[in-house]
Amino acid sequence: MEDIIYGKNAVTEALEAGTREINKIWIANNIHTDNKIAKIKELAQKRGVIFQFVGKDKFAPYNEVSHQGVIALISPIKYMEFEEFLSKPHKNSSLVVLDGVEDANNLGAIIRTCVCAGVEAIMIPSRRSVQVNSVVEKTSAGATNHISIIKVNSLVSALQKLQESDWWVIAAEADAKDNYYDVDYTDMNFALVMGAEHAGVSKSIIKMADFQVKISMMKKFNSLNVSNALSIIIFEAVRQKNIKNANVK
Repeated sequence: MEDIIYGKNAVTEALEAGTREINKIWIANNIHTDNKIAKIKELAQKRGVIFQFVGKDKFAPYNEVSHQGVIALISPIKYMEFEEFLSKPHKNSSLVVLDGVEDANNLGAIIRTCVCAGVEAIMIPSRRSVQVNSVVEKTSAGATNHISIIKVNSLVSALQKLQESDWWVIAAEADAKDNYYDVDYTDMNFALVMGAEHAGVSKSIIKMADFQVKISMMKKFNSLNVSNALSIIIFEAVRQKNIKNANVK
């Protein structure tokens, strides 16, 4: 079974990562050959991947998406087993856990942010959650090839096992007492749990969390987009770690 990925950046990143088998690449025969298209052709030739210039009929089923005239037929993403992640050595590592995030664009943006912030992995539930698909791959700009994604049946059970392995669970919660910058992220392995905008983090996870943090709003408004909220919190952790590392030198 093959997946479809589309867009110049997503296809380029898949070729460069080399972690998944690409059957073939379609390039629209009326597309302008810019530097990105030239790079895709060069990388495909190096990897021995077939690329074909095709007519608009091949792209007709995908006209509703921004494919940029490039589509690749690729093997499905391989999810990491939770036990494999748990067995690895971790020091001051971060894991992002998504509770009920169902929007593909949000997941793609979150994956991209996590790669930029050096997050070790992302964990999602097998149900009540968007899975990695072509929209996610496009929105992530190919970042799906640079981070491990874990799928579990029960987030609560997985988080409990993390706590037993000296991980700290941090839940983003609008009504929390502490602000996100009040937590010291510099000397611990932590799992940051983000919930969907309409429902937030589930009560069972909030109850078991070691920390509950909020992003204070200047005006009374519902909430930030989940990918934006994640960026604020995770880059606060990056900021703290950078300051600590600079002081050590």
